[in-house]
Amino acid sequence: MSGRRLESVSRRRFLATGGALVVTFALRPLPGIAAGPETQNQGAQPKEEPALPGSLKTQPLLDGWIRIGADGSVTVFTGKAELGQGIKTAFIQVAAEELVVAPARITLVTADTERTPNEGYTAGSHSMQDSGTAIRHAAAQVRAILLGLAAQRLAVPAESLQLNDGVMRTADARSVSYGELVSGQELHVSATPQSPLRDPKDRTVMGKPMQRVDIPAKVTGGIAYVQDLRPAGMVHARIVRPPSPGALLQQLDTSRAEKLPGILKIVRDGRFVGVIAQREYQAISASRMLAAAAQWQEQPTLPAQADLYKTVQAAPSQDFVILQQGTAGGMGGRTLAATYRRPYQMHASIGPSCAIAQLVDGKYTVWTHSQGVYPLRNALAEMLGVAKERVHCIHAEGSGCYGHNAADDVAADAALLARALPGRPVRVQWMREDEHGWEPFGPPMIGSVKAGLDGAGNISEWQYEVWSNTHSSRPGAAGDLLAATHLAQPFTPSPPKPLPQPEGGGDRNAIPLYTLPNARVVHHFLPVMPLRVSALRGLGAYCNVFAIESFMDELAHAAGADPVAFRLRHMNDTRAQEVMRVAAERFGWNAYPRQPRHGRGFAFARYKNLGAYAAMAFEVEVARDTGLVRIVRAVAAVDSGDAVNPDGIRNQIEGGIIQSSSWTLSEEVAFDNTRVTSRDWGGYPILRFPQMPDRIDVHIVDRPGQPFLGTGEASQGPAAAAIANAVADATGVRFRQLPLSRARVRAALES
Repeated sequence: MSGRRLESVSRRRFLATGGALVVTFALRPLPGIAAGPETQNQGAQPKEEPALPGSLKTQPLLDGWIRIGADGSVTVFTGKAELGQGIKTAFIQVAAEELVVAPARITLVTADTERTPNEGYTAGSHSMQDSGTAIRHAAAQVRAILLGLAAQRLAVPAESLQLNDGVMRTADARSVSYGELVSGQELHVSATPQSPLRDPKDRTVMGKPMQRVDIPAKVTGGIAYVQDLRPAGMVHARIVRPPSPGALLQQLDTSRAEKLPGILKIVRDGRFVGVIAQREYQAISASRMLAAAAQWQEQPTLPAQADLYKTVQAAPSQDFVILQQGTAGGMGGRTLAATYRRPYQMHASIGPSCAIAQLVDGKYTVWTHSQGVYPLRNALAEMLGVAKERVHCIHAEGSGCYGHNAADDVAADAALLARALPGRPVRVQWMREDEHGWEPFGPPMIGSVKAGLDGAGNISEWQYEVWSNTHSSRPGAAGDLLAATHLAQPFTPSPPKPLPQPEGGGDRNAIPLYTLPNARVVHHFLPVMPLRVSALRGLGAYCNVFAIESFMDELAHAAGADPVAFRLRHMNDTRAQEVMRVAAERFGWNAYPRQPRHGRGFAFARYKNLGAYAAMAFEVEVARDTGLVRIVRAVAAVDSGDAVNPDGIRNQIEGGIIQSSSWTLSEEVAFDNTRVTSRDWGGYPILRFPQMPDRIDVHIVDRPGQPFLGTGEASQGPAAAAIANAVADATGVRFRQLPLSRARVRAALES
């Protein structure tokens, strides 16, 4: 999602304690690993090497990914962060499979600027594609190296050795373990493009369900999140935010708050105000007193909410033609057109954002649930005016986040307050009104589509335009941190930029995967942002798939065709066809029994047109008197390529369906011309239990041996469109503006 280039990473210093794997290629390459350029025929013409797989491109040294201790323990390192998507478990499975060790023997270290590779952001469903692929190939090459060392020690051919749980045995029962081979050896060698990957038919770990390693602490009240951390000597802090984005602090009387029990320090720097206390409620009480004592000058800077979409469409734009094929431009035959809209929406993390920072001997340590610890480190260093080596960012999972919420902002708060109180870990926890009012929102979008049908009822031409702000203002510079823009000498936010295709930002999934003989797609990028926006799970794919797949249903009805059959006849991708057929069959599409107030809907997308394939069929019930839409059941089929943990994939699709259902049926940021007004759960309702689907079934189309495909954001767009299509089927009314709230549905049905 970031569109940023990853930085190269220096050698990881893993040898501080215990034994470590050390391997050298001083004489010749070991069995199982291809020869490097230095071993090739010196007279031969050099050949261009294939690219290294996954994130090995940016961290090619094997000791950046795998460590094996003298005791046989295995530590795997990844620059990606666990966000609840289950990658810790999947990475352990991948490493265990290729190293042929029990998963329980593997320790996984995630996203730490002093220990792990720099893999940029954990975003865009890239974890398995980038880091999972790198870990898999690194582990396979480590296994080959160790087999070569064992073969030399045992004086047998490497291919004759039997390997089980890190122990290699000869036919005459002699053996040597990984741990016995590591003494005095170092794995500081570059990866090669080819790896001796295990045959899928021999797998014992990959492709099998495995219990998530991050779940036990979450369900037993253990230390699961950054919110749970309590380092020794920790103190608590709260921030006093301005009442609105443009508010200026005129006066602040701190005298009363300073006299409250437990207050350690009140910090003011421009519009940035924070209070540090011994105990959490002391900090809360003081922050409320400071807020009451502050005098702000406000001015209207926001458009009227009722005019939001007029404002979006009238805003200055940078226009990009991202698809032009055939002779799009002269519509013939039957023509249909429609416009779809999505409002500002927020992450609305269940646990408000939190971070802990400590300054000791001129070095900052920050515990953060940021999705990009390396970019955050750079931004914090710039804000604090120190070298980036003086900032150590350690990822700790946050309670509820997909996308760029306030995790980076609260880390900046904590770092600024730690600077004011050296030596003590300072914990900053945002309040609910802070989270709802100040997190970066998902931007409003408009998708306008026009298409022609020929005499056979097939799409002859397609035109699509999308209007959107940026979908990433993630930190990399100090100005991307909220607190840095509130300082007396503020940092300027980075200029908004569109994210490039093929992944895109506002235009993500704006190009349909369907076969269209004549098509034109235009992205109207809007640099000006009335409210601060950034990445919300799926980015523009959520709105674009909602628009495209809703319109596909409208075209199917106009052509007198079944919606599933209509999609299939416009699709040449066989993997896409398969997930469509599986979803329809498992739903019972052709035998669907009609009932009053009930309707069915179907939708499909391949995330970013290069990630996972997902097709979905929904059944809904609509209460015409109240406008309540209840999801009766959802059936999904997904092709994620090589399925490492089927349960993890199901979890991702199920979670995405629930989240998308909440966006689609409930969520919309409210604001007046000065400030955000949806500052609590009453003003920003999310999906409640009565609207939860009665049943969700996820069917996995596994592709052993195929590349991993990102899954975490595959279901949001199709779920939204399937719901809208089902509501239209149940009511006969087409809804094109999100959310399909009770009030909106009731008003439409009464009109």
